[in-house]
Amino acid sequence: MADLTVEMAGIRSPNPFWLASAPPTNTGFQVERAFEAGWGGAVWKTLTDRPVRNVSSRFGALHLEDKRMVGFNNIELISDRPFEDNLAEIRQVKRRFPDRAVVASLMIEPDKKQWQEAVRKVEDVGVDGIELNFGCPHGMVERGMGAAVGQHPDLIERQTAWVKSAATVPVIAKLTPNVTDIRASARAAVAGGADAISLINTVNSIIGVDLKSWVPRPTVAGLGTHGGYCGPAVKPIALYMVAECAKDDAVCVPISGIGGISTWQDAVEFLLLGASAVQVCTAVMQHGFRIVEDLVDGLNRFLDENGIGGVRDIVGKALPNYVPFGSLDLDHRVVASIDADRCIGCYKCYIACLDAAHQAIAPGDTEARVPSVFVEKCVGCNVSVK
Repeated sequence: MADLTVEMAGIRSPNPFWLASAPPTNTGFQVERAFEAGWGGAVWKTLTDRPVRNVSSRFGALHLEDKRMVGFNNIELISDRPFEDNLAEIRQVKRRFPDRAVVASLMIEPDKKQWQEAVRKVEDVGVDGIELNFGCPHGMVERGMGAAVGQHPDLIERQTAWVKSAATVPVIAKLTPNVTDIRASARAAVAGGADAISLINTVNSIIGVDLKSWVPRPTVAGLGTHGGYCGPAVKPIALYMVAECAKDDAVCVPISGIGGISTWQDAVEFLLLGASAVQVCTAVMQHGFRIVEDLVDGLNRFLDENGIGGVRDIVGKALPNYVPFGSLDLDHRVVASIDADRCIGCYKCYIACLDAAHQAIAPGDTEARVPSVFVEKCVGCNVSVK
């Protein structure tokens, strides 16, 4: 079997599948269950030095036709449990699972002394690394934390440097996607001394509006607010931002890929575009910790079937094929074709091409209703691909 072990900025784990800092890593009980199931690492739900209060309700899902939870929105804040309780459980988990990556996520008010005190506390209980939460887009932003830092490169650099001056374990900066150019954020983290970056955090969103009450969902005592969007729908955004950072010569640190990872195929895409490891949240919230069995098995089979010795051998291998638009071959031509044996005569391809493309498909003139393609008109747009 292939070697699934990874080392990200010096943090080792038996496989590249980590739990992201989120509800599934809220307690030691949960993290221990995850490690028993086979997860390679976990980023503890974000800790802060001052208690927070969460709301009820706090989650909302986007369903599309028969697809459940293609997108997920949350207005939950960081850990509302006492700092010391979390520290005690982190120590216990690390002692029981010394071979797994245990990373403490921190979000502290913009004060150097408070940041460094929090670093000392989590290092004392044996964490393998520290992730700086510069990404949370709601609730904590109003307190000058989370994305309020992550949207300003100078603040990212400054607060990363505060942590690095006190930390002895690797430091990972978690970046918000709610910016114009993710590379500016990544460069700032590296300038501050970050050993790695993780991305993406959640995307600012409103999941929907209740058409009876006219209140945004999820609702809290008749009111709603914006939250963080995640799940399969954000994967394309995450892949783009991971690739942008991985190709940037000014970044040059390992990347932990996050955003819509539900299957081993998703994970492989992130690895191919430059991630050294991946983090998962929403899929666990929907299906439970045991999905890691499919993730590990699928990745193993993929590597074995392709004669690849280990995970590290595929990191970034798709990046040479990711190029600026100006590098694409404008003479390359693709033309649609219709499989007559599989066609059911629904005319969806004809309608899509007629109304939204180049009128290159004609309705069938036979009883079988198989459309035909005007090759000279077709531009290979893919709008009718199913």
